[in-house]
Amino acid sequence: MITTGQKIAIERTKASRLPQTDLENIKFGRVFSDHMLVMDYVDGAWKAPAIVPFGEMQMSPATLVLHYSQTIFEGLKAYRNAHGGINLIRPHDNIKRMNHSAHRMCMPQIPEDVFLEAMTELVKLDQEWIPKDEDASLYIRPFMFASDAYIGVRPSDSYRFIIFTCPVRGYYSEPVRVKIETKYSRAFPGGTGETKCGGNYAAALYPAKLGQDEGYHQLVWTDGLSHKYVEESGTMNVFFNIDGTLVTPGLDGTILRGITRDSIIRIAQDEGVRVEERQVSVEEIEVAARNGRLLSAFGAGTAATIAHIQSIAFDDAVYELPDVSKRELANRIGKRMDDIRRGRMADPYGWVVPVV
Repeated sequence: MITTGQKIAIERTKASRLPQTDLENIKFGRVFSDHMLVMDYVDGAWKAPAIVPFGEMQMSPATLVLHYSQTIFEGLKAYRNAHGGINLIRPHDNIKRMNHSAHRMCMPQIPEDVFLEAMTELVKLDQEWIPKDEDASLYIRPFMFASDAYIGVRPSDSYRFIIFTCPVRGYYSEPVRVKIETKYSRAFPGGTGETKCGGNYAAALYPAKLGQDEGYHQLVWTDGLSHKYVEESGTMNVFFNIDGTLVTPGLDGTILRGITRDSIIRIAQDEGVRVEERQVSVEEIEVAARNGRLLSAFGAGTAATIAHIQSIAFDDAVYELPDVSKRELANRIGKRMDDIRRGRMADPYGWVVPVV
């Protein structure tokens, strides 16, 4: 059983792939660092974590996760800071959210102190994988899955928790074109909409592909009951600047509790920007866009941080939004977030957790 302060066993790779990796030219989520953290839940308790070389896993064809999708994940980043160190941003919030997802999916909670220590040690070990450019970071992917070999619809008795990392640059190379989706649904009241579980994302693939086939980068999901109210944009929370007020859908159980979303709201409020978390109708957005009152819109998430929206399509209409250079509010908030996480300005929120 794991205990606080227990030393993490580390097996270093015998041949690093870093010398053969061009960190200047990497695709998001395609290149992986040398090591990963593995921890198993067996007989009602978490066993000791270990860091091992990144590699393939062997599992039974009857492993529960392959059949019933009992799996959850998180996403956060490590950044090089202006003083030569490395920072994590709000890792405690990611850990709490993963444990919230675990509760909803009948999975064991992970002790927060062990989670943070394991993640920190892994980032320390593979810190040379973090590109040194201003637009780069190390993406961190913790995930957990049901590992019983059993065919039957029930929660697993055993689980595997893994963290791996990958060097990344910008998620989007240009502002995104989105389409408001009113046929397919991402989530329903009482479902798993605010849970980061694999099934949510699998169910979204088909309608997202249909949108991509029409030339859109992402969908703007609407509520599953009436399709009258905006929920999320693709894999991101969504914000609208209407007449200088930052408007975003309220959290009602069907929308992911985005950590980047919360950071944006707190910074905007501290800068005197009016922020409204509430029900946002498709009609309101369409009218604001048609009348020139929709000054900008953007998605918010770990991967992209802020993804500017270039155009919004609804039915047969496409509404073009102002040029990115004119989106002063989103650009200002985005810069302040980046300055905090890279140590160019003081952190007034207690978000930064130094790694080295």
